[in-house]
Amino acid sequence: MKKILSILLATLMIASLAFAEEANAPLSIAEQGMFSAGGTVTEPVEGEYDPTTNWMDANRPGNTAHVDHANVLYQIPADDNGNPIVYLHGYGQSRMGWMTTPDGRDGWATMFLRNGHAAFLVDQPGRGEAGAQVSMTADGFLDAWAEDSKDYKPGDQAWYTHFRIGRVAPERYEGSQFPEGEEAQNQFFRQMTPNTGNFDQAKCAAALGEVMAEVKERTGNKAIFITHSQGGAVGWDVPVENISAIVAIEPGGTPQPGSEQYNRLLEAKIPIIVYFGDYIDNGPEDIMSTGFWKGVRDGALAFAEQYNADGGDATVIDLPKIGITGNSHFMFQELNNQEIADHIEAWLGEHGLN
Repeated sequence: MKKILSILLATLMIASLAFAEEANAPLSIAEQGMFSAGGTVTEPVEGEYDPTTNWMDANRPGNTAHVDHANVLYQIPADDNGNPIVYLHGYGQSRMGWMTTPDGRDGWATMFLRNGHAAFLVDQPGRGEAGAQVSMTADGFLDAWAEDSKDYKPGDQAWYTHFRIGRVAPERYEGSQFPEGEEAQNQFFRQMTPNTGNFDQAKCAAALGEVMAEVKERTGNKAIFITHSQGGAVGWDVPVENISAIVAIEPGGTPQPGSEQYNRLLEAKIPIIVYFGDYIDNGPEDIMSTGFWKGVRDGALAFAEQYNADGGDATVIDLPKIGITGNSHFMFQELNNQEIADHIEAWLGEHGLN
């Protein structure tokens, strides 16, 4: 028995070392860069442009502005497998969330690059590197106190609770996979970034449609679309012709059966998988967000049941029910993010996408 245990422990140690070496191994990137996609150009300001005064004329007669586009950072690995991934962040986030973790480990973009998936990391219109919009934000939900305010609206504690990391920062729920320590929490909160303009789902979906078209032109292949949170809502509205599959991480909702969104996805035969983390069924009952997430998860289950009944292919993964516990709304940044990435990769393989 001792000999068997020794062999098992040695095997696990070798596997762990191999994984660590792979995670730390240099990436071989064949091509990388940035581009903007979609957007509009404003009508010229009334009056004639005078190059002699240019920016010093505060009225800016004759000037236009390029606005409402998405911005994309991309990397194509040397061992590209022909199944690129487009990543779309959620509310208050940017592409940074896919690139790293609060404690500095590999993010999903890097993990899937190692598997041969080209990464196309989006900042949606009005966020991050795509901040130019026609009108600046009057959004009192997250970004500003009121329509006439220029002050950023605080929300660290509110979002921490709503995202199910813990009841009150800096405490974490028992068994949490969220990285521990003051510096990790500091890094997480500093990922949050405001909209420069009011959130417009139709505008974002149109820009993402242009991103998908550009990815198809650059790679010759349709893209796997990984979305998170409010980005999931945008994802259901993006034109489907250049999407091969959708992986939705705790989207804010799912399409209503029979709706235009639903019928478009079904007709295009888009396979869909939706993931939910922990602290939903077992979340504190006195916190309003617990009921919110139960409703979202149950709505996704109903969506998948009908989608499959209508001939589609949809799966909802409730991580605790498959033995993966401790995950918050940000499962892709947590201590077991590799395990969840591996689960997604297996699903992609079942659909011929790796």
